Amino acid sequence: MRLEVGCVIRMECPQPTPLILLLRPRSGLHQWVVSESYHLTPQVPATEYSDGFGNLCQRLVAPAGAFRIETRAEVAVAGWDDAGPGAPYVAVEWLPDEVLGYLLPSRFCDSDRLGSVAAEACRGASMGYDQVAAICRWVHARLRYLPDSDPAPISAREAHARGEGVCRDFAHLAIALCRSLNIPARMVSGYLQDLEPMDLHAWIEAYVGNRWYTFDPTCPQTNAARVVLARGRDAADVPLFNQFGPPVTPSEVTIFVRPSQG
Repeated sequence: MRLEVGCVIRMECPQPTPLILLLRPRSGLHQWVVSESYHLTPQVPATEYSDGFGNLCQRLVAPAGAFRIETRAEVAVAGWDDAGPGAPYVAVEWLPDEVLGYLLPSRFCDSDRLGSVAAEACRGASMGYDQVAAICRWVHARLRYLPDSDPAPISAREAHARGEGVCRDFAHLAIALCRSLNIPARMVSGYLQDLEPMDLHAWIEAYVGNRWYTFDPTCPQTNAARVVLARGRDAADVPLFNQFGPPVTPSEVTIFVRPSQG
């Protein structure tokens, strides 16, 4: 199927403000970018590079005053029934080099402090895929979804203590619990079809059975189509944008995901 996805961001900058945006999807295993548009108002020079995780990053300086970013992409997506019950745990000594970094604690995934919680979350599950699935079900049951909760990212341990959060917090806790069991896990940001309320979404991928599998602790039952924007260790690696200088809070962020009419 094909989805049309995109966003509109409006902000008021008190002075010229360097920005790094992560707003362009990249063609890959589960998705192919058929067409896209990217508009900056006012128009300013922008360059693009791939970061250490392979994400497409747009670099620019927003002028003082009103600034608008509008993106749209038509993306052909494969089915996301990405399940592999019984896929085995991969011992650390057999993991590919490029996966090892996703075993370590990171800024918002303090996995070194959650070992006992991880054992509780997946008690009785077979090692590997089934452990990750049990963790995601446990996180979904343990945390209450609050779309208007703290907009600043919090750690996995804080999310566990609060018992509530947004999709980003669900993902942080699930990732940290997986890493506590020596299962590599990473955060994914992007678009999810039929999400209510509509927003950018965060989910996770875990490495079991010698490949990455998709899991969603916020919406564990959904097989809705997804478009990936970025992957990283946690929310610090996959923000909508990074800005440098006096803080700028967007006055509008509008997200859309709909079947393509093309």
